[in-house]
Amino acid sequence: MEKKIVLVTGATSGIGEACARRFAQGGYDVIITGRQQQRLQEVKETIQQMGAEVCVLQYDVRDRNACQQAVDSLTGKWRQVDVLINNAGLALGQEKEYMGDMDEWDTMIDTNIKGLLTMTRLIVPMMVERQQGHVINIGSVAGDAAYAGGNVYCATKAAVKAITDGLRIDVAHTPLRVTNIKPGLVETNFSITRFHGDKARADKVYQGVKPLCGDDIADVAFFAASAPSHVQIAEVLVLATHQASPTIVHRES
Repeated sequence: MEKKIVLVTGATSGIGEACARRFAQGGYDVIITGRQQQRLQEVKETIQQMGAEVCVLQYDVRDRNACQQAVDSLTGKWRQVDVLINNAGLALGQEKEYMGDMDEWDTMIDTNIKGLLTMTRLIVPMMVERQQGHVINIGSVAGDAAYAGGNVYCATKAAVKAITDGLRIDVAHTPLRVTNIKPGLVETNFSITRFHGDKARADKVYQGVKPLCGDDIADVAFFAASAPSHVQIAEVLVLATHQASPTIVHRES
């Protein structure tokens, strides 16, 4: 029996890398995408040790032409993507909206929204044609309510929710399933990226609380993909035990 195939964007670290590993452990062959060739190769070698076949696509989801070329390069079984995990995303800065860096806004919007839309547009038609597939978008608790310094990032994740809901409506006449996973505090490179490499500042985000890790979110994604075909896990909010909302976190002193 031929293995199912999962395509994970932003698979070089964090939640994306964890999803690639978890689905490989679960019997999938894996397409990993990202910008960093060296990290993609390292992830590939790790996944191959689990017995999975791996296809590497190096490109930036912000580059629509590069996305198209990458998908067009897939041949044979690799074109039969069973699960698309739109994970590539980031936050940059935490300035007040009226003081924000407009270039950083572009990067977040182009990655978190337009990159997700591009990959959806390129992969889902093939799923519809085969009458088989599952799209899992990695949203955020930040998409439920804005928080101080979150402004544009929160807006991009609110867009992910709306886009996910819209896609679910658009494929309701098919067997395709669509899931939005909304993590809370997850300790990955997320905060280091947001604060431009300032690890000390990033560490304070998780100080006094045990945060989630990438593997926790990967487990949720795999659970959603493994549900019986008549079950659609539409949306999952995943928080650390001591996190109640985007801004309410109990921290031990």
